[in-house]
Amino acid sequence: MEADEVPRFEVWVRERGAAMLRFGYLVTRDQGRAEEAVQDALVAAYPRWSRICRAGDPEAYVRRSIVNADISGWRRFRRRETPVADAPAPKYDQPDHAGDVAEQDAVWALCATLPKRQRAAVVLRYYEGLPDAAIAEILGCTAGTVRSQISRALATLRTRLSVAEEVQT
Repeated sequence: MEADEVPRFEVWVRERGAAMLRFGYLVTRDQGRAEEAVQDALVAAYPRWSRICRAGDPEAYVRRSIVNADISGWRRFRRRETPVADAPAPKYDQPDHAGDVAEQDAVWALCATLPKRQRAAVVLRYYEGLPDAAIAEILGCTAGTVRSQISRALATLRTRLSVAEEVQT
């Protein structure tokens, strides 16, 4: 081909299309995006093909167009909303843990109102699962004192809980 001769667009794409697609893949690292960028670049180049060829290196022009097409593509993608399938329906057969968490918070709030020794005895018994002897050793008292502290704490918690339930109703 001579310097003044303009290659036919279809012939050039047939000869250099695979190379342009490889280049597009190397730029985008994604086959789909590469195909889109090459296609966009070639669609834009087609109407001005003779000018592009007369100006110099058409391959360099198309490569730059591929890069620009990819940049424009991800800019458009970031600006638009992406349609998705319908949102999944809530699963009503799944247990709702919010009630459990709220109940635990309420229990902790009630426990926080207990005197320190009673609160410590309740926590060590019901949350740590320790026997009376181990609790007595930790608190520095007898096992009988531990049992009486827990008994008083539970009585106080029952009273406060019943008062709170009456207020709610």
